Amino acid sequence: MLELFQHILHLDFDWLFANYGGTIYTVLFLVIFIETGLVAMPFLPGDSLLFTAGLFARTGHLSMSYLLILLFIAAVLGDNCNYWIGRKIGVNIFNLKLKGKALVKREYLDKTHEFFEKHGTKAIIMARFVPFVRTFAPFAAGIGEMNYRKFLSFDLLGGALWIGSLTTAGYLLGEVEFIRKHIDLVCLGIIFISVAPIILSALKARSAK
Repeated sequence: MLELFQHILHLDFDWLFANYGGTIYTVLFLVIFIETGLVAMPFLPGDSLLFTAGLFARTGHLSMSYLLILLFIAAVLGDNCNYWIGRKIGVNIFNLKLKGKALVKREYLDKTHEFFEKHGTKAIIMARFVPFVRTFAPFAAGIGEMNYRKFLSFDLLGGALWIGSLTTAGYLLGEVEFIRKHIDLVCLGIIFISVAPIILSALKARSAK
């Protein structure tokens, strides 16, 4: 275990993929599924994860075909899970608390409703590319009892576009020599960019209080 953490801290990707290649596919699947499928987990960095996975597919550490199929399945299953949570449990989920704090923030659902009002049913597709909203869009669709066949058709298309575009973008940019030589710095930069809006949002909320 100590050896594992040492390689992680030193960003030794060759060693990590050589020893945990199969496990990494499982981790990627779970992160995408959890972000899209559990309404209480909207803060996971799905966009940056897809882009980074594409980069590693270009370097030969991961299989691009496996990634596209596996992550598409994770995204669709996650959204469908979230839809039925909204359909069966509904707004009662906002009554759930953890250590006295709401497990799910209603403000995120309110923002998602505004997104639906502005973009209509195509919001299911567009929401895929908006952090937080992509987690709450299927949940809101379930609460609103959107026709399941309509939801599924938009969801399949949105999932394919989201997974395909971001993973492919990472794969294509992996051709850039600077990125290949400094993939560790690029990965850190992507992670920073993905969490920056979350940090800024938290600081803004604290300032408002």
